[in-house]
Amino acid sequence: MRRKTMNATPQYFALIPAAGVGARMAAGCPKQYLPLLGRPMLGHTVDAFLRCRHIAHTYVVVSAGDAYIDDVLPAQTPGMTVLRCGGATRMESIRNGLRLIAADIDPQDRVLVHDAARPGLTPALIDTLIDAAGTDPAGGLLALPVVDTVKTTRGGSVATTPRDGLWLAQTPQMFPYALLLRALEEAPDPAAITDDASAVEMLGFSPRLVEGHPRNLKVTLPGDVRIAEMYLTMDSV
Repeated sequence: MRRKTMNATPQYFALIPAAGVGARMAAGCPKQYLPLLGRPMLGHTVDAFLRCRHIAHTYVVVSAGDAYIDDVLPAQTPGMTVLRCGGATRMESIRNGLRLIAADIDPQDRVLVHDAARPGLTPALIDTLIDAAGTDPAGGLLALPVVDTVKTTRGGSVATTPRDGLWLAQTPQMFPYALLLRALEEAPDPAAITDDASAVEMLGFSPRLVEGHPRNLKVTLPGDVRIAEMYLTMDSV
């Protein structure tokens, strides 16, 4: 791992919060360790970053008492470090991880935060994000434009909401290290932070949206496992 230096050109680091329990999966282990095509989900997720030419190093944040990680990601895995500093929430895990790597990353280096339960990510999608927004001071994230008709019941009755300009946020979400840490530490209402971009937006920044791919879905419910496996057997995009 490199020592901290002030570089004009940013380097790119991956940070994967993997301290959750995945309660909605109703599985016998945290969902990031569920098998996909005979391999733990987290292994597929980390592999995308380890195979990406842009990524200088990958950090995986787990809880202090995680009993699975050593078998899934051996400590000697090149280009990867496990941080046992996971918190009670995703936001807390990310913030703890950012603080822990402070000595090895420059303020303007970019951190790509990615959900452990998005195993369909590919090096090509990471490249797409970095090529499009890698030097944007506000950062950027993969997202999908909404294509279905959107309904709302917020007014007490069913109504149609125009889908023009609506996007579904994915990860990675990429920001300058100093900006992301500031955004998470200064968030006035942690409950309102639904993703990392929303924290950055609260500071007045407008991250760039970069079109992703449906294969980068988040495994949340049991039925999502088979969909993720389907994409994993397909050619990369």
